[in-house]
Amino acid sequence: MNYLTNKDGFLGIDNKFNFKEKAIIIPFGLEKTVSYGRGTKYGPREIIKASHQVELYDEELKCEPFKKIGIKTLKPFKINKNINKAINQIAEVNRKILDHRLFPITLGGEHSITAGCIKPFVKKYKKITLLHFDAHADLRESYGGEKFSHASAIKRCIDHRNVSVISFGIRNISAEEIPILKSNKKRINIYWAKDKKNWNLNKFKKQINNKNVYITFDVDGLDSSIMPATGTPEPGGIFWDEALRIIKIACKSSKIVGADVNELAPIKGFNSYNFLVAKLVYKILSYKFLLK
Repeated sequence: MNYLTNKDGFLGIDNKFNFKEKAIIIPFGLEKTVSYGRGTKYGPREIIKASHQVELYDEELKCEPFKKIGIKTLKPFKINKNINKAINQIAEVNRKILDHRLFPITLGGEHSITAGCIKPFVKKYKKITLLHFDAHADLRESYGGEKFSHASAIKRCIDHRNVSVISFGIRNISAEEIPILKSNKKRINIYWAKDKKNWNLNKFKKQINNKNVYITFDVDGLDSSIMPATGTPEPGGIFWDEALRIIKIACKSSKIVGADVNELAPIKGFNSYNFLVAKLVYKILSYKFLLK
């Protein structure tokens, strides 16, 4: 696999620093089916750029997590123009990373990437649970005539019978998605944004206990006051501390096997949103490898 130098990759670590990698950052700025705001193809580049400003020391974990993890960043590569082929392309990248027994975390790009990202995990594990952060249920069978639309990301995932989903922050669902939700009620659990004051996180902990969990984080799951840099920013969403609490529970209670963070559409001159996502990625990796 071809990597960026430490200095050019995620976190901008000094090239003199040597470590054996455990986690691989995959820039995959797919933008084919966005239906409102555009710019997700620039997300990975701006996340990596902003990550160079993230403080490497974590005051919560009382260390510099990157030294204990080992993080390498794949060199950006050409994404296939055909959506189906692009989905298979990221699936193959993740397969190779898993074959090397490494942890893949993909930076999107639109949410449709997840259908490809999880393919090798579906084959590797008897059962897998998606921990899904989003404003939208993404359960449409298709959208705008496209089966692999960003609006169908989770539906494409549950096409695999061994996949179940726990979603946080949902506050938009279409009438056509309700029958799909009802017919899969044993496989899909939604923690609605409107109910977040009453979320039972002890129940969530039991739901994921000792399971293989893949995190897919659409940044529009965050409240639009802290994350307007996305195609469809929505009020009434998750805040920073709430997101970290959920991820922390997951990392302590289950086996996190992979992740993607998607749908950042950078706004020129507003780097704080890119920085937020960069720090989120670092937190996911830090919790994954350091919490027990």
